[in-house]
Amino acid sequence: MTYSTNTLGVAIAGTGFGQKIHLPVLQQHHRTRPIALYHRQIQTAQAIAQRHQLPYAFDSFEEMVALPAVQAVMISTPPFLHYTMAQTALAAGKHVLLEKPVTMTVQEAIALEHLAAKTGAIVAVDFEFRMVPAWQYLAELLADDRVGQKRLIKIDWMASSRADASRPWNWYAQRSSGGGALGAIGSHTFDYIHWLFGPVRRLFAHLVTSVPARPDPSSGQLKPVDSDDICQLLLELTDGTPVQVCLSSTTYQGRGHWVEVYGDRGTLILGSDNQADYIHGFKLWYAPAGEPLQELPIPDRLAFPQTYPDGRMAAVLRVVDRWVQAIDQGQAIAPSLHEGIASQQLMDLAHESHDRGQWVTVPDA
Repeated sequence: MTYSTNTLGVAIAGTGFGQKIHLPVLQQHHRTRPIALYHRQIQTAQAIAQRHQLPYAFDSFEEMVALPAVQAVMISTPPFLHYTMAQTALAAGKHVLLEKPVTMTVQEAIALEHLAAKTGAIVAVDFEFRMVPAWQYLAELLADDRVGQKRLIKIDWMASSRADASRPWNWYAQRSSGGGALGAIGSHTFDYIHWLFGPVRRLFAHLVTSVPARPDPSSGQLKPVDSDDICQLLLELTDGTPVQVCLSSTTYQGRGHWVEVYGDRGTLILGSDNQADYIHGFKLWYAPAGEPLQELPIPDRLAFPQTYPDGRMAAVLRVVDRWVQAIDQGQAIAPSLHEGIASQQLMDLAHESHDRGQWVTVPDA
């Protein structure tokens, strides 16, 4: 691929999602060029860099971000590493695209926002559902008051990614490392609730570990799991609307991902049963009050310009595009760290609610 003179040199930390999605997205976008990759084992970093023709490979994150050719960093490592890595990159004046959950606590996320403001670096967060055509159309219809006064919002996200109890133990099994369904998919859910419906006043959370042990990949012995894989959430928006949320990563043949909005003027339902691709497959239905539901065509103007075998590519490309625009303008564009802080705050409060067994109020910003 030929890159322009104003191409952004980007380094990647994280060789799971980072290698599968971030790297090809950077190669695809006309303004970004992946030039370096970090892995804690240099042989692995070098092998991946050579495979994808990247000029630099590092086993030191600090050395990677110090490289003058690196202008920005994409961080998709496990959550417990996000804060220190983002802090290091921002302190070096590098722009950052951060995977969610952004940090382990809202205090860490706020500290990153302050550091970004001090250095002038731009931080984006990979909240992909804001980029999906059907979701964007839902946002337009809600803004157009199609459902009127909201009476109830119901969200189900039932996946099977960790339903197999023989799937090996890793960091995802540890709450202290940021593992669990609340961080993996609840972070998305909290973001789009705020985006589509407005801020939350209070919440109640019950977190469940339905698979209490998984085999250690090194010994084969069962190792305890303390992260959640099922989340039952009740929320009340600041306008009084009740929200019911059920999230699971351990439901065989789960119904997929659905958002139902009921109001005094009508109903909107967005859903997908595609378990293989959580971006593609969404459809939207609408019914004025008292009439049957009918599927709505998604406007062509919102369509992805290209379809990829892995739908995450198209959504992340749009996130990267906004990130580049924000860097050009010198001002953050949603989804930014501001949205990451809002989501992280609700995750912190969900853990607090579960631990205390009671409703918790969301503090004022």
